[in-house]
Amino acid sequence: MAPISREEVTDEVLMMRFQGGDRAAFAGLVRRHKTNVYNFILRQVRLPQVAEDLVQDVFVKIVQNAADFKHEARFSTWAYAIARNVCIDHLRKAALRRHPSLDQAQGGEKGEEGPTLGERTADARPEASVERVAIGAELGQRITLAVERLPAEQREVFLLREIGHVPFKDIAEITGVPENTVKSRMRYALERLQEALSEYEDYARALR
Repeated sequence: MAPISREEVTDEVLMMRFQGGDRAAFAGLVRRHKTNVYNFILRQVRLPQVAEDLVQDVFVKIVQNAADFKHEARFSTWAYAIARNVCIDHLRKAALRRHPSLDQAQGGEKGEEGPTLGERTADARPEASVERVAIGAELGQRITLAVERLPAEQREVFLLREIGHVPFKDIAEITGVPENTVKSRMRYALERLQEALSEYEDYARALR
């Protein structure tokens, strides 16, 4: 069977095929979404090994609940709703074991696969000077730390939007709050990030 490409079929079509018994279609979904789901979870739980385990849990749950997926829904929204619930369950159990809370500020840990949110801001152009590369790396670290320090509700919306590319309407459905509340949380998150990174504003513009 020929490899499945993003251009050939949508996520929703792949999911329909998987519901019909096509295992290769599910493998295609995993290839498309594993890295972003991992990065979303990593920013919530902060530990790469734990994030890897939870990613596996997410895709196991997708398989177990495949029959519940409605064809008119967006697969990514459905998948990130599952990922969010997996994170919530893990963090609740971790809190009971007296692990660090979700809101405790910690240094961001770099995942082993896929670019982190901070790395995506780095200037990859060959002609970039050593100084700009150094500043880009420092900016990336500051962005990661600033995101981790956001209040949980704001961080969740920011990550769903920035990493998952989930529409505001769907984020509202996932989180169970009005769409205007979601947009407000995103606005507050961006304001906090802008304030935290104000001294790097000019460089941030140049590195986008």
